[in-house]
Amino acid sequence: MLTPEILPAVQAALAEADVDGWLLYDFRGVNPIAREMFHAEGIASRRMVAWVPRKGTPVAITHAIEPDSWSHWPAAWERRVYSSWKSLESEIASLVRGKKAAMEYSPGDAVPVIDRVPAGVIEMVRAAGATVVTSANLVSKFFAVWTDAQLASHKRAAEIIARIAKEAFARAGASVKNGAPLAEWQLMQWMQGEFKTNALFTDHGPNVSATENAANPHYEPSAAAPRVLRAGDTILIDLWAMEPNSPYADQTWMASIGAPSPKFDLVWKTVRDARDAAIALLRQRVAAGIPVRGAEVDDAARAVIERAGFGEAFTHRTGHSIDARAIHGAGPNLDNLETREERVLIPGVGFSIEPGVYLKGEFGVRSEVNVYMGEREIVVTPHEIQRELIIV
Repeated sequence: MLTPEILPAVQAALAEADVDGWLLYDFRGVNPIAREMFHAEGIASRRMVAWVPRKGTPVAITHAIEPDSWSHWPAAWERRVYSSWKSLESEIASLVRGKKAAMEYSPGDAVPVIDRVPAGVIEMVRAAGATVVTSANLVSKFFAVWTDAQLASHKRAAEIIARIAKEAFARAGASVKNGAPLAEWQLMQWMQGEFKTNALFTDHGPNVSATENAANPHYEPSAAAPRVLRAGDTILIDLWAMEPNSPYADQTWMASIGAPSPKFDLVWKTVRDARDAAIALLRQRVAAGIPVRGAEVDDAARAVIERAGFGEAFTHRTGHSIDARAIHGAGPNLDNLETREERVLIPGVGFSIEPGVYLKGEFGVRSEVNVYMGEREIVVTPHEIQRELIIV
């Protein structure tokens, strides 16, 4: 949230980026980044605009009938009121004419999570005489960076869900051995209960995917179509949970009920090595103080899988941003496949690393850990990541 306390840091970032100000725009929730920055109350039915200048006092442009939407706007900061579209455009023009304005816009839609402002609004701002540039790096810095307390909370959740995943595999193996095999959805329900017992929250899931179902990266088990676990199955468990108001811990673990097939073992090792190649690049760059972009990390993991001959079966990005608001956050992703992630992975952001190979009709393999970017080192969670295939 934009406050008098954070304003100096925002203005310093604007100066560093060589822009004249940050133009925040929202209409009916289309731009959650702007809404949170000016801490809007409710879903306003009229357009909301705020100008945060490189120097001076921020200005809110509020609609005459919705002043309550701006109840958190500091009293010392300026407010201008509009009713007509002419007055709105005039007020915006008076603030941005001849200036370089950062907005939630991504040229060519390269980074869709940032591309929040409608094209018509961009046209209107440009017509007012402004140059519009992307706010992508500002969003990373002021919307996606974790606090020390959030990092500590994430670490706690990461260790708990890692334990739950391992215990779930053990239960799966024991159920088959005892002649009363569990279905995927039953194991999922047990993990949901463990989350509650450990005071962790999740929005949905977790996912338990057996053999052929694991070839669908977004498969979800169902009681209506139960898939019973059997000897010889591979199992993918994808689970995510968090303490309240903290970044999620998001992990994927792999196991085999009985000895794995040579092909499955090969794919597992390929995916693991791709994950580790991404981690190695991050460690090397961060320790040396060399910037690294999300796209570069995606390339490093993807190269390992491509060399092994499974490149076409790696159908998603290597990792997604995680922030305190969402498991798929607004910070930089590890992506040079689905999108062109051009942002630098700055200190304080967190994300997943989760390469995968999905062989339709056979099986799927994914290995997922989380990374927090420090100043000179990275933090990988959980503390002990999966090195070998779990056999139950």
